[in-house]
Amino acid sequence: MTEEATPSPLASRVFRALWVATIVSNVGTWMHDVGAGWLMTSLSAEPLMVALVQAATTLPMFLLALPGGALADIVDRRRLLMGAQLFALLATALLAVTTFSGGVTPVLLLSFTCAIACGAALSAPAFQAIVPELVPRAALQQAVALNSLGINIARAIGPALGGLVIALAGPAAVFALNAVSGLGVLLVLARWRRQPAGSGLPAEHFLGALRAGARYAARAPALQVVLVRSIGFFLFASALWALLPIIGRRELGLGPAAYGGLLTLMGLGAVAGAVLLPRLRGHVSANGITAGGSLLFAAAMFGLGHAGGFVAAGAALAVAGLAWIAMMSSLNGAAQMSAPAWVKARALAIYLVTFQGAMTAGSMLWGALAGKIGIPATLMVAAIGMAAVLPLLGFRFRLGAEAALDLSPSLHWPAPIVAGDAPADRGPVMVTIEYRIDPARTAEFLAAMQDMRRIRRRDGAIQWHLLQDAATPDVIVESFMLASWLEHLRQHERVTHADRENQAVVNAFHLGPEPPLVRHLIQPA
Repeated sequence: MTEEATPSPLASRVFRALWVATIVSNVGTWMHDVGAGWLMTSLSAEPLMVALVQAATTLPMFLLALPGGALADIVDRRRLLMGAQLFALLATALLAVTTFSGGVTPVLLLSFTCAIACGAALSAPAFQAIVPELVPRAALQQAVALNSLGINIARAIGPALGGLVIALAGPAAVFALNAVSGLGVLLVLARWRRQPAGSGLPAEHFLGALRAGARYAARAPALQVVLVRSIGFFLFASALWALLPIIGRRELGLGPAAYGGLLTLMGLGAVAGAVLLPRLRGHVSANGITAGGSLLFAAAMFGLGHAGGFVAAGAALAVAGLAWIAMMSSLNGAAQMSAPAWVKARALAIYLVTFQGAMTAGSMLWGALAGKIGIPATLMVAAIGMAAVLPLLGFRFRLGAEAALDLSPSLHWPAPIVAGDAPADRGPVMVTIEYRIDPARTAEFLAAMQDMRRIRRRDGAIQWHLLQDAATPDVIVESFMLASWLEHLRQHERVTHADRENQAVVNAFHLGPEPPLVRHLIQPA
C-alpha cells in the first residue's frame, strides 16, 4: 500500500492565482523600497533621514497591525483586503505623480511611504489568516512555505529591476510600476467567492476583539516565546536594513543598478535558504535553526561593515539573506502554531507589531548612532549586541514547544442547561466547578490548577478564584467570572484539545464516580 501524497497548495485555483499576483506585487514593493531609499539619499545628506525611510515602512505595522488583526477576525477578510490594497495603490500612484512633477520633498517621501505601509499593515494579518481557507489542512504547511518562497523570489527580482529602472528612468518610474503591480492582487480578490465558516454566535465588537487578542497574548506562553525571540533578533537586525542604502551609495560608491544587484544577492541567499531549510529541519530543532541564523546574521553585519567593494558586500548580504529567511520562517511558523483559529489573525498581528516595532525602534537608534560614530562602527555594535543576547534568549526562551500543541477546537464542554429562554447577552456570569480532592494531594491539585487559571483568563474570564469549603476541606470550588453569557458561549468554542489534556490532568484528582459539579450563575433579569 502506498502512502497518499500530500496535496499541493497550487492545486487550489484561488491560492495559485493569489500566489502569483502577490509575487508580482512584492516585486513592485521591493522596487519601491530601492527607489525610496535611493531618492532619499538625493534629497538629504543625513544618515538619520535615510534610516527614517525604513522607519516609515515599519512604524505603520507597529501601529495598525493589531487593529488589522482584530478586523480580520470579525469582518469579511476579502473586503478588508480589497480596501487596504486599494488605499495603498492610490498612495503609490500619488507618490509617482508627485515625483514625476518634481515636487517631492523628504517629508512628502516619508509621508507617502508611511501611507503605503498603512495599507500593508491593515492587510498583513488577513493575508496570513486566509491561507487555511484556500488550501486543504494537509497542504497548509506547504502553503506557508510557498508564501515565504514567493516573498524571496520577489526579493531576488525586485531590487535588481528597481535599480535598473532607476538608472534608466528615475525613481518616479519605479513608483508608477509599483502601483501597477498591485492591480493583480485586487483582481484576484474581486473574483474570489469566499465562503466564511464561523460560529453561529454574533461577531465580537471591535474593542472587545482587541482586548481578547491582548488577553490571549498575555496568557499564551508559546506565543510569548516567539515575541521575545523576535525582539531579540529584529532590534539588532534592523541596523543592516536601515543603513544599507547609504552603505551602497556613499560607503561603496555604487550606482542604482549595482545597489539593486546587492539586494538581489541578498534575495538569492534567501531563496537558497528557503530550499535548504526543509532538509535542515529534519536534523536541527527550531531553536537550533534560530540560534544559527542569529549568529550568521551577526557575522554578515560585521562583514558588511568592513566590506571594501561590491564583491565583499554582496557575499555578506547573501549570507544575511540566508540567515534572514531562516529566522523569518522559523518565527512566523512558530507564531502560526501558537494560536488557535478564533484568534489567529490577532496573534499574528501581535507578532507583526513586535517585529515591526523592533525594526522601527532599531532603525531610528542605529541611524542616530551612525551619525555619531560612523556606519562601520554602528554595524559592529549591532553585530556584537545580537551575538551577546543570543545565549540568554536561546536557553531561557526556547522555540519548539508550540509544535506539540493541538490548538484545534475540542468542543468537549457540554452545552449549559438553561431553564426557560436562553439568557442571550445578559451578565455578568459566574461558573463554579466543585471538586472533591484527597486532602493529602491538595498541594498537587493547586499546582495543576494554575494551568486552568491561565486557560480560563486567556479565553474570556475576568476573574478567577479557587476556594476551599471550611466545613468540608476535601471540597474545593473553582469559580470564574465572565462579562456576559455570550462570552461564556464563546469560551465553549475556544477550548482546544491541548486545554482538554490539561483539564484531564485536573479531573484525575477528583474523587467519586460522578464528574465535578458545574453550576452557571447569571445576574437575574
